[in-house]
Amino acid sequence: MLKFTKDHEWLRLDGDVAVVGITDHAQEQLGDLVFVELPGVGASFDQGAAAAVVESVKAASDIYAPVAGKVTAVNEAVVAEPGLVNTDPAGQGWLFKMTIADKGQLDGLLDEAGYQALIAG
Repeated sequence: MLKFTKDHEWLRLDGDVAVVGITDHAQEQLGDLVFVELPGVGASFDQGAAAAVVESVKAASDIYAPVAGKVTAVNEAVVAEPGLVNTDPAGQGWLFKMTIADKGQLDGLLDEAGYQALIAG
């Protein structure tokens, strides 16, 4: 199940763990990524808090926690090769995993149709 934020993050549930990344639309808007800064494992974030940073040749962007929780894993591959986020944003280009503090927050996120409507604007 994929959920989306209005800030262009995606979240995929894997049991009680949320896998988080940026959408294909977001990576297209940013252009080629040259740097990714991920949170530390064990870091806790409130919903909407800046959790990571991606930089392209155009701009730097904060990546926000789609739900409150604690980081359980980070994707070191995107730190070594930021272009993975461009080539496979919803696959190998995931950014971090976190346990979800309040599953009720998932209800406030967009589904695929809602996100497509948002970017169609």
